[in-house]
Amino acid sequence: MIAQYLTIENTAALLGLINVAILVRRSIWNYPFGIASVALYTYVFFKAGLYSDTLLQPYFLLMQIYGWWNWLHGRNKDGLARIENMSLQERALSAAGTAAIALGLGWTFSHFKSAAAPYLDASCAAMSITAQYLLSIRRLENWILWISVDVIYIALYWWKDLRATSVLYAVFLVLSIAGLAEWLREYRSHASKRAQKAVA
Repeated sequence: MIAQYLTIENTAALLGLINVAILVRRSIWNYPFGIASVALYTYVFFKAGLYSDTLLQPYFLLMQIYGWWNWLHGRNKDGLARIENMSLQERALSAAGTAAIALGLGWTFSHFKSAAAPYLDASCAAMSITAQYLLSIRRLENWILWISVDVIYIALYWWKDLRATSVLYAVFLVLSIAGLAEWLREYRSHASKRAQKAVA
């Protein structure tokens, strides 16, 4: 049973790694790998007592499907995702919503004896909810949240003996930094082209 559990975790981690590696390059083909990874992690996190993360997986699944559709209809001429950024109002609303979700989930799961680090887990879950939504609508700021989440998750999953997942999130951290750099470069490039067209 333990060997089966570890195999499921390793498979989920591998699929998640492929998902993010493709995602950094703004390719729409990241989504099939993301959907498969999310499905397996639902089981893994439930077994580990990380209930906020368990509840997060169905949301991730819906966002993967929505993101796939949104990216399909929001691509540049090269076929890759078109990058946009958030307004100040969107940032404020996102921050308030994230904090509310974190407090609500943390308080709820703090009443479960089997819950592991309920408020920390809930905070990461809340940031992940926001980051995944921003990713699905192609907002540059999603990477800043993912970088923050990855740092915390590396330690949390190691503490819960989810070693493959902890290592995966260390790789995710590197990829998230690369994703931010790549998307920022692409955003600035298109902003410059739009400015030149406006002047012309």
